[in-house]
Amino acid sequence: MLHRGLLIAGREVDAVNGETFPVFAPETGRTLATVARARAGDVNLAVNAAREGFVEWYRKSASEREAVFLKAAELVANEGEARFLDTLIDESGSAIRKARREIQYTVDLLRTAAGEVRRLYGETFPNDDPHKISLVIREPLGTVAVVSPYNAPLSLLTKMAAFPLAAGNAVVIKPSEETPLTALAFGQLLLDAGLPAGAVSVLPGFGSECGAELVNHPQVDSVALTGSTQTGVLVAQQALKGMRRVQLELGGKSALLVLEDADPQQAAAIAAQGIFTHAGQICMANSRIVVDRKVYPAFIEALKREAESITLGNLRDEETVYGPLINGRAVEKVLEQVRAAVQDGATLLTGGELSSAGPLVIKPTVILQPPKHSAVWREESFGPVTCVAQAENLGDAIALANDSEYGLSAAVLTNNLQWGLQAARKIRSGAVHIGMHSFQSNALAPIGGVGMSGFGRSGGRYSTEEFTEVKWISADTGGLPV
Repeated sequence: MLHRGLLIAGREVDAVNGETFPVFAPETGRTLATVARARAGDVNLAVNAAREGFVEWYRKSASEREAVFLKAAELVANEGEARFLDTLIDESGSAIRKARREIQYTVDLLRTAAGEVRRLYGETFPNDDPHKISLVIREPLGTVAVVSPYNAPLSLLTKMAAFPLAAGNAVVIKPSEETPLTALAFGQLLLDAGLPAGAVSVLPGFGSECGAELVNHPQVDSVALTGSTQTGVLVAQQALKGMRRVQLELGGKSALLVLEDADPQQAAAIAAQGIFTHAGQICMANSRIVVDRKVYPAFIEALKREAESITLGNLRDEETVYGPLINGRAVEKVLEQVRAAVQDGATLLTGGELSSAGPLVIKPTVILQPPKHSAVWREESFGPVTCVAQAENLGDAIALANDSEYGLSAAVLTNNLQWGLQAARKIRSGAVHIGMHSFQSNALAPIGGVGMSGFGRSGGRYSTEEFTEVKWISADTGGLPV
């Protein structure tokens, strides 16, 4: 049986108390490894290492820090499949095509982080006194706690950790307990690329035992979390008590608008990709689809065909679109939302049951006209389920899109740019994509949401701003006043 430890100060070590926990493969249920189980004592060791690693890392020149990210990107480009592919498939239940996309996106993120090292720009501004100058500079915060999710355990972790590091911070990573092996491999990648040993630690463990201890640690300066809204609220409350800055990318209930001029078949293909990729375990997935009444009948017929044509099965088969949900609790939550919606009067167009592809695999599911109070309309499902509502016109479609406490992403399918931009301006969301589905990523883009989808932005210079402190420096260059 494979055993993995915690990664602290450049070494893999057992937990202070010697505890471990098993990591399972969602596809087969087999035990992949036992992993050291971090608690408060381990958090102390990692944070202390980070304080030392921060000083060493921040003192390096821009070219030295840039070289680490370029080397890491080179390693992933050349060795990414050997380092990460099997682990992504086995540990997170990723289909092979999705796993490969994560690896490639990781290369993009690391190269972008390398560029951010040289873009820590400041500014000057004028004073009334001609002898005085004012400078504004950016400085790193210190130690950033990174709490990462299981759905994209490599690419999301890279985005969450690389940009704070590019700004000169150290990071302590608490990955999801479902996917610690990917996080440990990522930490080792950074060390292999030349990152100082103390500047990154990886602490596999559970939220209440490890995550909470890390967020509340007095020597942690900032927290970055991607996860559920419930967890995000708790983290924000605890961080505020210590006046720590937080960047939160939380849940979503993203809307895809299909306007009257959209081609129904093309729209259905786009919509299916936007919800069924990785079994809908994507916070930006278009789990609500709002369709103009003029194209509604043709669209739902086309969407049914798209959903029922999706290939489920062996994760290493190139044709497989998605595989299992992460665990049995996730499956039960999704199926319960579907049952409750149908009992409440919604129509089940297709799916709504387990697939023969595996005990954690749910068929692509489409629900028509769910009640607006139902969980499937209001709450994040995080599964291969979308619901479709009919709209009378553009104004009605926008209103339905905004009928949510979430606001992470949205999309509009139309050939009329004026309609698309009008919708984009009026939809309350961190991003709106025209002519595409709602699940879009870009290493330079400001990813984040409004409302219960969190606050702050990650990606490119927006992460730099999140994880640096602005300092005003002024100087009198005229000597003593006469």
